[in-house]
Amino acid sequence: MSSMIVLLSIIGTVLIGAMSPGPSFVLVSHTAIIRSRRAGLAAALGMGIGGAIFALLALAGLHAVLVRVEWAYLAFKLLGGGYLVYLGLRIWRGASLPLPPERAGGVDHSAAAWRSLAIGLATQLSNPKTALVYASIFAAFLPPAPERFLFIALPIGVFVIEAGWYTAVALVFSAARPRAAYGRAKHVVDRLAGLVLAGLGMRLVWDAVRMRPL
Repeated sequence: MSSMIVLLSIIGTVLIGAMSPGPSFVLVSHTAIIRSRRAGLAAALGMGIGGAIFALLALAGLHAVLVRVEWAYLAFKLLGGGYLVYLGLRIWRGASLPLPPERAGGVDHSAAAWRSLAIGLATQLSNPKTALVYASIFAAFLPPAPERFLFIALPIGVFVIEAGWYTAVALVFSAARPRAAYGRAKHVVDRLAGLVLAGLGMRLVWDAVRMRPL
């Protein structure tokens, strides 16, 4: 299998995975609506950076580490699950707050965008299922001795896919009509989003507890 076919196969599979709804989708869409388009785009950039990091780790043999070092995977699940529960509770607590007015370009300070980027990156990296999916995809498609071309092209390609998809999500959900619809049902939507994130987090924690070595 040529390196180009390997690259396209991995990128295509990653695209399908990125488009599947999960914690990242909830986080980016909620950030774009509740904060601003700029904050949503920053969160999308964080998702892209997180995806590129997972790609680099997968190239370095992440699959072997997760399979052979059980405690590392369990710790990853516990930390990631705890972080998702924290995010879910934060969104739930904010459900009763009114939707803030749209911010003008000069009011949305760069510090807020950096914060959204950091939250997006942390959300991407805290998901052990994403790490396992990346590791499995790379292990399935990569040849035993990958060409150097793939060590450069794959992280860049994954970044473009992840950041590009979530940029589209941020643009759609920060538009006037979705934002207005969200404002009319904010208390319900926020509580559902909070429940989804907290539920996913608690499931990860429970899985880690069940898998712990005796």
